Amino acid sequence: MAGSLVARKRNIQCRTKVKTGCTTCRIRKIKCDENKPFCRKCVDTGRTCDGYESPFRFFTSQPINNAHAGGINKSGAGFQLQPIMIRPTLAEIAPQDIDLLNRYFSTKTMFDVKLGCDEEARQVLQASLTDPPIRHAVSSLRALREDLETSGDVPASIAQQTPSYNYGLQQYCMALGGLASNLSSPGSNGLKSALLCCQIFISIEQVRGNYAAMAQHIIQGLRIMHEYRARPNFVAANKLVPTHHDQLPFLDVFIIKLFATPCKFADPPATADISGTTVSVCLISPHQQPAESRDLRTIAPGMRTELTRIAASTLEFLGKVSHVESAGNALRLLSEKASLLDSLESWLIDLELVHTEIRPPGPELISVSFMRFFHQILKIVLLGALDSSPDLYAELRTEYDRLQGVASNVGERVKAYYRTCGGTRSGRGERSKVR
Repeated sequence: MAGSLVARKRNIQCRTKVKTGCTTCRIRKIKCDENKPFCRKCVDTGRTCDGYESPFRFFTSQPINNAHAGGINKSGAGFQLQPIMIRPTLAEIAPQDIDLLNRYFSTKTMFDVKLGCDEEARQVLQASLTDPPIRHAVSSLRALREDLETSGDVPASIAQQTPSYNYGLQQYCMALGGLASNLSSPGSNGLKSALLCCQIFISIEQVRGNYAAMAQHIIQGLRIMHEYRARPNFVAANKLVPTHHDQLPFLDVFIIKLFATPCKFADPPATADISGTTVSVCLISPHQQPAESRDLRTIAPGMRTELTRIAASTLEFLGKVSHVESAGNALRLLSEKASLLDSLESWLIDLELVHTEIRPPGPELISVSFMRFFHQILKIVLLGALDSSPDLYAELRTEYDRLQGVASNVGERVKAYYRTCGGTRSGRGERSKVR
C-alpha cells in the first residue's frame, strides 16, 4: 500500500516536468507523444490539440478527404489533416495568414476581391494565440472553408457532409461553448473575445449557407456593441458619454465590409431559350437574355452602386463617431446620421419602383435579396449610432425581426439556387473558381 502511494507521488511529480510537446499537453502537464500535426493523446481524449505553431495552419493542395484514415467520431479520433507547413509561434502574425483569413471571411464574392479586412484578420489571429474560443472558431472556419473549396463550392449543409466538415462543426461547437462560459461574467476581455468570435461565426454560417443563423450572430454582436457602448453615445439631450469599453472590435465595420463585396449570385437559376435550344443555366449574361426581358440590371444599373456609396459614407460616419469628444460635434453628426437614413429610405423606395417595371415578372434576383440584407444591416447600424433612448430598443427589435426575415429568405433562395443548378460534392479535389 505504501509502495503504491510512493509510486503515485513519483508519477505526479514527474508529470509537472513537461518541457516539450504540444501546447495543450504542456498546459495539462502530461507527457505528449508529439505526433504531428496533432498529438494522439489530445485527439483520443476529445481535446483540441493546440499544436506546435500558429493555430491558422495552411493545408496542402491535396484534397482533405484523402487525409482521413477512419472518419471522425465525437471525440475527434480518426481525424487527420494533410501535412502542413510548420512555423514556430511568433508574436507577430505572418502576412500570408492575414491574407488567407481575409479571403476566408467571405464566400459571397465572385472574385478574390480584397475585403479590406486585414486589420480585423490580424486582430483575430493575434487573439487566437491566447484565446481558446477564438482559436476553435478559426480552426472551424479553416476546415469548413477548405472543405467548401475542394467540393465544388456547394455547402455541405445542402449536399453530402464530409469528415472535415464534421470536424469544422466540432470546433464550432467548442468555440460557442467556450464563449458562453466567458460571457457568464463579461469584462473587457470577454467582450472583445465575443465580438471577434462573432466575426468568425458570421463567416462560418456563410460557408454553411445558413443565413438565418448568420443574422442571429450579427444581431447578438451589434447588441453587445450597443449595450456595452463600444462608441460614444447620447444618454440624454446634449449629454454625451464616452465609450464604456475601450478598444472593443468594431463588428459593424467588419459586417459592412463583408456585404459591400460583389455578389456571385448574379442571376437566379433558369432556362434560357437561345437559338431555339433550351439550355439550363445558373448565371445568364446580359447578351444571352431575350430582347424583351428587362431585369433590374438593365433598368436600374446603379442600385448596387448607390447602396455601396451609402455604405462607404456610413463607414466614414462611424469613424467620426468613434472619435467624437464633445456634445456639440456629436449633435452635428446626428444630422449626418439622419441624412444617411434618408438615403437608405430613398434607395428602398427606388428598388420597389424598379420591381414594378421588370418584365416579365418573376422571382427577385438573389443578388437583390443580398442587397436587401445589406440595406437592413446598414439601417440597424445607423439607428444605434449616438442613441440609447428607451424608444430605440423597441425600434431596433422591429428591425432585428425584419433582418431575420430577410436572412431567412436569402437562405432559402441560395438553397434553391444550388438545387436547381444540380450542385453536387462528387467532384472532390476540383477547386472552385467562384469564391
